[in-house]
Amino acid sequence: MRVEVEGGRLRAIESHPGNLATPEGVCLKGLSYIERVYSKDRILQPLQRLTNGEFEPISWDAALGRIAAELTAARERYGPRSVFFYTGSGTKGLLNEVSLEFWRLFGGCTTTFGDLCWPAGLEATRLTLGDNKHNAPWDLVNARLIVFWGKNPAETNIHQMRFVEEAVDQGARVVVIDPRRTQSAESAELLVQIRPGTDGALALGIAHLLIARREIDDTFLRAHVHGFEEYSAMVRQYPPDRVADITDVPAAVIERLAEMIGSIAPFTICAGFGMQRYTNSAQTMRALIALLALTGNIGKPGAGWVYANLQSDVFSSIREPLALYPPDGGDDPIRVSVSTALLGPEMLAQREPELKVAWVERGNPVTQNPKTSKVLEAFRALDFRVVVDQFLTDTAREADIVLPAKTMFEQTDVIGAYWHPYIQIKDKLIDPPGEVRPETVIYWHLAQRLGMSKEGIADRMPAPSDDAVEAWLETRLQPFPELSLEYLRQGPILAPGSEEVAWSDLVFPTPSGKIELLSEEARQRWGEDALPTYGPNIERPAAGEAEAYPLQLLTPNTKNRIHSQFGNLPSIRGLDPDPVAEMSPVDAAARGIAEGDRVRVFNDRGSVEIEVRLDHSLRPGCLVIHNGWWLSEAGGINLLSAARETDMGHGAAFHDNAVEVERV
Repeated sequence: MRVEVEGGRLRAIESHPGNLATPEGVCLKGLSYIERVYSKDRILQPLQRLTNGEFEPISWDAALGRIAAELTAARERYGPRSVFFYTGSGTKGLLNEVSLEFWRLFGGCTTTFGDLCWPAGLEATRLTLGDNKHNAPWDLVNARLIVFWGKNPAETNIHQMRFVEEAVDQGARVVVIDPRRTQSAESAELLVQIRPGTDGALALGIAHLLIARREIDDTFLRAHVHGFEEYSAMVRQYPPDRVADITDVPAAVIERLAEMIGSIAPFTICAGFGMQRYTNSAQTMRALIALLALTGNIGKPGAGWVYANLQSDVFSSIREPLALYPPDGGDDPIRVSVSTALLGPEMLAQREPELKVAWVERGNPVTQNPKTSKVLEAFRALDFRVVVDQFLTDTAREADIVLPAKTMFEQTDVIGAYWHPYIQIKDKLIDPPGEVRPETVIYWHLAQRLGMSKEGIADRMPAPSDDAVEAWLETRLQPFPELSLEYLRQGPILAPGSEEVAWSDLVFPTPSGKIELLSEEARQRWGEDALPTYGPNIERPAAGEAEAYPLQLLTPNTKNRIHSQFGNLPSIRGLDPDPVAEMSPVDAAARGIAEGDRVRVFNDRGSVEIEVRLDHSLRPGCLVIHNGWWLSEAGGINLLSAARETDMGHGAAFHDNAVEVERV
């Protein structure tokens, strides 16, 4: 972004033409950052909770004193791992690593593994291709077939649509596979409204036809694919008629998809994150990647798997499998023992020691993690809770002390991305308002309270000054001379070693050195079939069976919010004033429900009351409520979700969620 500052205040936000992935236009969320920074609801000083649940201001001296006392008491009585540290992604900057460095100096803590967002797809991609990277965003203009499989970029990645439109102008064809008729489908010649959670079966059915018709790249398969013979034998079990029964996609449409994929090149699959939020999701993602391997559409311009591009993540170990599951021992004092997807139950289950204190920053787990009732129970069972945030979120309202957090304009940092390959500087543009302190400053002062010497913390975190922050960042950039702050200030820089066309060298860092349709690691590490087989998701039995909860609840993202962020701003609330449940008129009529009715959405885990909006384009059997609404906003859809993991990667299987609806 380019940001205009006048008189010490943000005035305007524009796109930065130096970033070729996002050179035009800032989305609504980006534009609303000015409103976010100056919101009347922003927390500008520390708060403490009173016995009646209300909050009152408290001085920094008193807040840090109380926190230090509680941390010291917990460490002395139960050990440092009785402190639970929970963090979301925040602004994804290098300074984020200061948090765990502080807790290491403290003597340790307990924290999470896995992720709410995308780990099943990350692990599926790593097992199949060896790494998580894809072609540069602007390469999509070279594609002649683009399949948006469970993805809605017209709302959730608007910058990608620019390249889609250019590709279509040059003759590309677009297919959307989604239970919903989304805005992205308006750009497509074919919309396939699949039964949720059966995408893997559809991919295997397409592969069955490709192989039977020999519309495959035999030369590519022989040279670069491991396990084709075993895979070929397995997909014989998925003829079109059987796949049609599983997916509710007519056999003629499956035939048409196979014809397009087998005859049009280059071919790109852009996969969404929501599709890998089922209990069968990693195997599904492996099955999708296999279609690209069969047709030789990897390592070429306009071809490939667009899911996660971590080429800019040169500073961390997120590419390594340890990012997805707990490490095997070692001498790190950090106990990594709580699955993010199972947050509430596993917090309550911790022993030796039990959890007594929690510190939460850059996240809102009460709203966003599965099974809200258990998350609330776990947080309320603690002796003391600290939340660092900009607003009184559902999680902040559970805290004993709330500390005000910075926005991205109030401290310099260096950031990567997960769609484009740029590394960029995020310069400090304004001073934090009120009594707000950046997280690194909070940690610095808390370290003094806990008796950590300045010498002892000097290498772990920057001192509380702008110069110290920049010096600390420069030390992290030293291995990459081309990424100095001076160079970054000249504009976005492509990450060292980034490839415009991923896998163009056809070197795959897998055990076989090839694309692995047969992965022994999938079997050994995760207990799944070595081949990308299909298994139904847990909460939706076969079509036609009697079910207590017959509707599949989908909780997609919306263009107006990032999960539970931004929805509290008046500009966003004006567009989305209240949560609604989108329902097919077919399902509504069967229940005597009309447009605008208040209904109870429920299962055996919980319920929410919400207004209904009829959607004639939604396939029957599905119910849609966008995620991110706070409990305090009459939201709370994760009251309905189970604490359940994906088949690989320790992701959250949010969409394995069957519900029923009745009028209130």
